[in-house]
Amino acid sequence: MKHIFSDLDRARLDKLISESELKTKAQIVLATVKRSDSYAELPWKAFAMGASLAGLTVFVIHLVLLGWIYDTVILFSILTIFACGALLAALTLLFPGFARFFLSRNRRETESLQYAEALFLSRELFDTESRRGILILVSQFERQVVILPDKGVRDRLTADVLKNIISKMTKALKQKNMKDAMETGLNGLVEALCPPLDTGPDKKELANEIIE
Repeated sequence: MKHIFSDLDRARLDKLISESELKTKAQIVLATVKRSDSYAELPWKAFAMGASLAGLTVFVIHLVLLGWIYDTVILFSILTIFACGALLAALTLLFPGFARFFLSRNRRETESLQYAEALFLSRELFDTESRRGILILVSQFERQVVILPDKGVRDRLTADVLKNIISKMTKALKQKNMKDAMETGLNGLVEALCPPLDTGPDKKELANEIIE
């Protein structure tokens, strides 16, 4: 599987994670995923739209050409409707940007959050001294950033603070620069958590490995 980060990018981010953890006394994990869900319904939504638009077009044409309707025209109309639907469905499989058109913002946010929460639990990021683990997840297909802080740092990382950090990360992601987005996220955490509320542990509790 092709990794989104080069070895140089990984080395750079690994160093920044270590530096950020020393400054904040938190344990930070970076992660990125192609998509947070399979969204099997998207091709069907595209098919329904394509078929509906083609059906409306055929209906209008038949109204204009009233009296010219015969078996061949009816068969051609049916084939056109299904072909348009199939074409749009195929486009959702070939082009993620087109598929994203059929995905609501609320669904993107919900699925990305659920994926981040599942990852947080499966990787046991809660298993840190003073519960100071933090997950930064970028879900690429949904174009969503999720930052999950454990309860030990949640009072400093309020909804407004996280929204501000995510907004800055999103600007870098729009330019398809994942490394800069992650750096922005780390810098935002340092700014929000420095100076830390307490000294916290100096030991390394979570690996710096970027989860892909």
